[in-house]
Amino acid sequence: MVVVRLEGQMSTSLNDEDRQILLQLAREALENAVRGIALLPLNTEMLTQTLRENGASFVTLTIRNELRGCIGALEAYQPLAEDVREHAIAAALKDPRFPPVTESELRLINIEVSYLSAPQELEYSTGEDLPSKLRPQIDGVILKQGRRRATFLPQVWEKIPDPEEFLNQLCYKMGVPPNTWREAKLQVYIYQVEEFHELN
Repeated sequence: MVVVRLEGQMSTSLNDEDRQILLQLAREALENAVRGIALLPLNTEMLTQTLRENGASFVTLTIRNELRGCIGALEAYQPLAEDVREHAIAAALKDPRFPPVTESELRLINIEVSYLSAPQELEYSTGEDLPSKLRPQIDGVILKQGRRRATFLPQVWEKIPDPEEFLNQLCYKMGVPPNTWREAKLQVYIYQVEEFHELN
């Protein structure tokens, strides 16, 4: 069974079959990678048109609702099915915040997939104006300053519901002082996600 949540308005949506296939692909990729088994090439002929088209995704791994890894892409550059497989492996083995997932953890891990809309630049006048432009629980947010960039998925609003603190923490994630959004004109982009996950 798949649990689905829509965040905002997505221009394209996945059907139940798409979601189930993506979760199965993510699970297979995750388990094979952790066990050191080579992943077979993706058989695109077995996929729906939506899954063959380029799409951007994040894959989040949790154990007992605690984050265990999260990796993704903000821009679509490869077929969505391949994107999910790639990020399932990366979330398990390459998230620098965590040690690689071990085989003993596989049965405990819950997989969540976030299918992203294309980011749109957010127009705002001053830093003080920025928090009121954000839509908690709906918008994922990207901050950019020079070569630095960081994002929070819309799901992060559940843990950081205050827009100002949300921006503070996002600046911290980007590697700049938390109040940078107040003092400098950053590039800000928003996007929405379709999020679905395995049912434990």
